[in-house]
Amino acid sequence: MKKIILTLIAIVLTTTISFAQKIGYVDTDYILSHIPEYKAAQSEMDKTSVEWQKEIEAKYAEIDKLYKIFQAESVLLTDDMRKKRENEIINKEKEVKELQKTRFGVDGELFKKRMELVKPIQDKVYSAIKQVAERSGLAFIFDKAGQVSLLY
Repeated sequence: MKKIILTLIAIVLTTTISFAQKIGYVDTDYILSHIPEYKAAQSEMDKTSVEWQKEIEAKYAEIDKLYKIFQAESVLLTDDMRKKRENEIINKEKEVKELQKTRFGVDGELFKKRMELVKPIQDKVYSAIKQVAERSGLAFIFDKAGQVSLLY
């Protein structure tokens, strides 16, 4: 009986405390889409990304061309020449994959460019959200853009 009463008291206190907290929601995608600097940075990143992608696709097309020539001539080549051309094609493929990783990888140039262009804008938005939260006495602010995540 004593456990039931203590449990009920704990539930009542928990619900009372939870009503005292204010929660806010923000849509950062909406906010960022209305900031001209963010749009300019995003379009610059998109332009750069398309240029790099075209460069990589051109290199893959060159490798494909080399491979087709190799297949057509492989019957006429000696073993040494065949191995040399195979290694040449493999090395070019490795170079292109490395370039792709360098440009679009986790710590690639596109990621660094994004950090350089977009991060300062996002920091301004998040500091404004923090100021509003402190001024309004909000305990939590969630971002409802995409997956719901805790911002403050």
